[in-house]
Amino acid sequence: MDALTQSDYQSLAELRHQIRKFLHYSEQAARKANLEPRQHQLLLAVKGLPQHLSPQIGVLAERLQLRHHSTVELANRLSKGGYVRRQRDREDRREVVLKLTAKGEKVLRDLSVNHRQELRKAGPALMAALQRVLGARSQRRSRKA
Repeated sequence: MDALTQSDYQSLAELRHQIRKFLHYSEQAARKANLEPRQHQLLLAVKGLPQHLSPQIGVLAERLQLRHHSTVELANRLSKGGYVRRQRDREDRREVVLKLTAKGEKVLRDLSVNHRQELRKAGPALMAALQRVLGARSQRRSRKA
C-alpha cells in the first residue's frame, strides 16, 4: 500500500474542491432551469448515451449510479414535466426506453452550452488539480522502480 504524504492529501483535497465547485455550479444551473440536478443528469444520460446502449431505466440507473426505483421516479417526474416520453424499444418490445421531447432537448441544450462555458473557465484549475494527484502517484512509482 502506498504511503500518503501531506502533499498527497492536499492534492486530493484540492481535486475534490475543484470537482465540488463545478458540481455546485451545475446544481444551481439545473435549478435555475426549473429542474432538480438529478433530472438534468438523467436528461444528459439519455442524450449522451453511447450508441451501443439503449436508454432503458436499468441502463440509465447504472450510468447515474442510482437505484432502479429512484431512476423510475426521476423519469416519472420528467415525463410529467414534458421533458421525456416513454416508448417501446424497437428490438425488444417488452422494454421501455426514454426519449427526449423537444422541451427536453431545448433545456438540455441550454444547460450544456452553459456547462461547456463554465468548464472552459474552471477547466484549467480542475485539470491542474487532477494532474497534481496523478503526477504525485506516478512520481512515487518511478522512485520505487
